[in-house]
Amino acid sequence: MQQKNILLLELNIDGIFRLTLNDVDRRNALSEAMLTELCAAFAEAEANPLVRVVILAANGPTFCAGHDLKEITAGRTRCDGGKDYFTEVISRCSSIMQSIVNCSKPVIAEVTGVATAAGCQLVASCDLAIAADTAQFSTPGVHIGFFCSTPMVALSRNVANKHAMEMLLTGDMTTATRAAEIGLINRAVGPNVLQETTLKMAQKIASKSSMTLAKGKHAFYAQSEMNLPDAYNYASGVMIESMLSDDAKEGISAFIEKREPQWQNS
Repeated sequence: MQQKNILLLELNIDGIFRLTLNDVDRRNALSEAMLTELCAAFAEAEANPLVRVVILAANGPTFCAGHDLKEITAGRTRCDGGKDYFTEVISRCSSIMQSIVNCSKPVIAEVTGVATAAGCQLVASCDLAIAADTAQFSTPGVHIGFFCSTPMVALSRNVANKHAMEMLLTGDMTTATRAAEIGLINRAVGPNVLQETTLKMAQKIASKSSMTLAKGKHAFYAQSEMNLPDAYNYASGVMIESMLSDDAKEGISAFIEKREPQWQNS
């Protein structure tokens, strides 16, 4: 019997790399196998010069249910009660989230259904997120005896503290409309136009200079951890370096000459 692909990969002619979680029976959980597949996929996205934008989507009614609790339970049977196994799984999951942030290509989450726990963390870790207006989000660890402390890292970097704490302390579901209001996602749209809306945004971003996008994404996350004077000092250096680039020269010339720029990505 042929094994089903739990992560589908598709690169289109616009340089948009679509990753689709496809382990529907397990609610697209971040199982050991899924973590391995995602790690490889984001490494490929980073290394492949043809990739300009990444879309992270999912099949089925659940975008991602977080960690595979059956695997977590099985890990408890080890002689240390599961400590080494839990450490490995959480570390691998955290590495995936950081690889999304550190990826030089913009990453857009396309959320069709429910995103819970580390699944919500996955959405929050992406640079942009568009969801169906029927989607829901939660960090429900408190319901089963632990705090969603690793999802908290990504969540608290996207929404204000009180909104993040409400989600973390109650574990309640948050609607897509509310998620857009608090900044967890960019917008909520009808399910019938979700893929089209996400693709249009990805195509718009993919049409820009890939060098500019890479430098800008890195600078955004780097300055956000600095105090105000250091952030301006750092951003000024990035701005000057960017203005000296071939693409900035071409972009300004194209604007003045009222034509489309021809990016050299340098």
